[in-house]
Amino acid sequence: MKIVVIGTRGIPDIQGGVETHCQELYPRIVKLGCDVTVVRRSSYIAPSNRISDFDGVKLHDIYAPRKKSIEAIIHTFLSVCYAKKEHADILHIHAVGPSLLVPFAKFLGLTVIMTHHGPDYERKKWGKLAKVVINFGERVGIKYANQVIVISDVINNIIKAKYKYSKANLIYNGVNIPIKSKKIDYLERLGLESGKYIFTLGRFVEEKGFDGLIKGFLNAKLVDYKLVIAGAADHEDEYSSKLKHLAYTNNIILTGFIKGEKLNQLFTNARLFVLPSFHEGLPISLLEAMSYNLDVLVSDIPANLEIKLDKNNYFNCGNWEDLTSKLLQKINNQAISIQYNMEKYNWNHIAKQVYSIYQSAIKK
Repeated sequence: MKIVVIGTRGIPDIQGGVETHCQELYPRIVKLGCDVTVVRRSSYIAPSNRISDFDGVKLHDIYAPRKKSIEAIIHTFLSVCYAKKEHADILHIHAVGPSLLVPFAKFLGLTVIMTHHGPDYERKKWGKLAKVVINFGERVGIKYANQVIVISDVINNIIKAKYKYSKANLIYNGVNIPIKSKKIDYLERLGLESGKYIFTLGRFVEEKGFDGLIKGFLNAKLVDYKLVIAGAADHEDEYSSKLKHLAYTNNIILTGFIKGEKLNQLFTNARLFVLPSFHEGLPISLLEAMSYNLDVLVSDIPANLEIKLDKNNYFNCGNWEDLTSKLLQKINNQAISIQYNMEKYNWNHIAKQVYSIYQSAIKK
């Protein structure tokens, strides 16, 4: 079975939830017997990442302008044409924006699977026109795709309410159970002590709420603790510039985008993981923190509530006074290691579910 995957910036080690999802999923799909090609956006490929294979997944780079308003649609159009040329058995499109091209792919005779990772039209970075276009991508993707996958009950309920669509396949995001790092050399370079910092990570976009987290942290006056934010901006803008300035002037540690051993050390040794987002699909970063048995504090948005943490792990979204209060409660309590139930977030099980959908789509 020949699968072409589009809608992601690319793999491996490219920032983003969809990117992490694809990096974990498709090597497992290959092991189930599929020929998988992930189409990457050329503008996100660093010289160190110019490779043609990752764990058995073929990588094919196609031009994409580094401009947020047009890069996805141009790249998706070219990628659909590539999938047709390669005679793909399945074209798997990730995210609602690129799903705008589902009707075009169907016109070309392709069998299309769409994965809905969340209502991206709610993201604050988009203007009114972009939100209308992305909303339309969601609508036509759901209407015309051969099969639709959603990564959370929240998304499933959204499309049921908006489109009366009840045939979506619910397959969660996943997480690996890590081997915790025994090293602290990266921590030492950052001037950190184990158990003496609060940690978060994500892209520098407004809906992540990192500016509010900094304010809440500063108001808590936790003089013995530091705040560490891992991540970067895909597109430098006014918000990301202000966030960096706010961080640098208040001694907040910004690591940039990191993976591997550096990220492992930060997760292993954090006192608390915080996710202050206004918008998520099903946050892989939170699942990662849980896999490290970390105590967590997250905004009470539907995607986070779906994970069903204890009530004391939530604060009122956007209420930075409440965040400050909950931070103080967490830090003043004894540090704990929590055993979360992670069974339904197992990537091997998720890969088998996706493979089953591919088989079903081909038969139909």
